[in-house]
Amino acid sequence: MTNQSSIGVLLNGVTGRMGYRQHLLRSVLAIRDQGGVALPDGSRVQLEPILAGRNAAKLKDIADRHGLTAWTTDAGSALQDADIYFDAQLTSAREPSVRAAIAAGKHVYAEKPLAEKLTSALELAALARDAGICHGVVHDKLFLPGLLKLRRLVDGGFFGRVLSVRGEFGYWVFEGDWQDAQRPSWNYRAEDGGGIVLDMFCHWNYVLENLFGRVSAVTAKAVTHIPRRWDEQGAAYAATADDAAYGIFELESGAIAQINSSWSTRVFRDELVEFQVDGTEGSAVAGLRRCRVQHRSATPKPVWNPDLPATEPFRDQWQEVPDNAEFDNGFKAQWEEFVRDVVAGRQHRYDFFSAARGLQLAEAGLTSSAEGRRVELKPLV
Repeated sequence: MTNQSSIGVLLNGVTGRMGYRQHLLRSVLAIRDQGGVALPDGSRVQLEPILAGRNAAKLKDIADRHGLTAWTTDAGSALQDADIYFDAQLTSAREPSVRAAIAAGKHVYAEKPLAEKLTSALELAALARDAGICHGVVHDKLFLPGLLKLRRLVDGGFFGRVLSVRGEFGYWVFEGDWQDAQRPSWNYRAEDGGGIVLDMFCHWNYVLENLFGRVSAVTAKAVTHIPRRWDEQGAAYAATADDAAYGIFELESGAIAQINSSWSTRVFRDELVEFQVDGTEGSAVAGLRRCRVQHRSATPKPVWNPDLPATEPFRDQWQEVPDNAEFDNGFKAQWEEFVRDVVAGRQHRYDFFSAARGLQLAEAGLTSSAEGRRVELKPLV
């Protein structure tokens, strides 16, 4: 594809929140506005979007607002006009569409989770590998400024030996009765592929795997704190999916990660997600954008005394990690990387096999919660 000046991209599920905001608006259209994806030889390749979804009226409205003409409610028939197929549908609808795109010989990029079951994800990964296409799954957290700074610290040996990782993610998602919910109702129905374990453990797997090492075992508790919610039409429904999960992840390196994920918590921290990493030589706290560090040489020596009020300015004793670079939107940055891989004819580093490992962790987490035990994870690939 090195001689092409443009690539057709079929975007399925673009009427949804993530499909529209992050993938169409802030990624594909932003790339178009900048003149395409810059390639190593100085040339550029432009993206030509084809919108797909189930609601014709919504598709037409989006197309009209952004000056686009190509849209369809039949994604299968539009595959012939595309080089890349992208899927941001409901999880329950993703697998058959991805299978069809692979069978048509299209490069495939998808939101996570790739499928509802590990066995299905592994089948899709094998099909994509055997078809010789470029395949990838969204790993947006790795492209966040805060985690890019954390990656810099890891690569620079700042931590010494990493001892532990502690993560806090979440916020209060309104039930939908007296205030509209900030997330779609399907997220809270297990029968539609909802649940915070299936959603967030896939994220945590690639974050931990790429920064600190493979997860070898998990102990988790998944719960549904809010059993009744109201959907987009104002109708009450039973929340059958977990809305909070509390996990302990053992890493091959010997480090321990503890991550709480919740859509039923109120925020008392600087960002909606924060990770504290403690090592023998130093510690860091990273969020979506910020990252602060404390080296062992600058670590204070607090003394526990419950009879006196704390007077040390603990937060002031940490140093801000500078940007040292311009950070683009994380979704857009991965889109550009995927397109470059397609043009170069090479595999994307965050491929379907990585997606399968994320599903393996999610399934292990749900098993751990249901059976009340620690679950070991065997290497897949």
